[in-house]
Amino acid sequence: MLYGPMTHPQFLRALAAAGHGSKILLADGNYPHTTGVNPNCELVSLNLAPGMLTVSQVLEVLKQTIPIEKAEIMVPEADQDPIEIPAHAQYREALPDVEFGEIARFAFYDAARSQDVGIIVATGDQRLYANLLLTVGVRHPGE
Repeated sequence: MLYGPMTHPQFLRALAAAGHGSKILLADGNYPHTTGVNPNCELVSLNLAPGMLTVSQVLEVLKQTIPIEKAEIMVPEADQDPIEIPAHAQYREALPDVEFGEIARFAFYDAARSQDVGIIVATGDQRLYANLLLTVGVRHPGE
């Protein structure tokens, strides 16, 4: 029996295969879940219905399951009007000690197709620009 908060068998198996430096994409409901990642990426479908589950909800469980070294968020292209993205503030609050980077939309798609991205989690999050690319950190001895 598991002690941690995560119980999803496929997600746990995919995390067990990931190591330091591997990337996990927590994708919103608008993300191209099959064409927006490399073909070897494992798709974990948690998008039951619009709004269920959100990236923030998945992040709350994931951060208790693995060490997170870095987070990268999707932002609008430079030629677009800047907008406030409430999801980003939630991510920064949830991961206060994690380095954050911002990647413009189309460059984010390229980054998500990298061979380093081993897992994509499809959520039902309806917020715009709610995509979050995480880098798995190091588990230190004794943790």
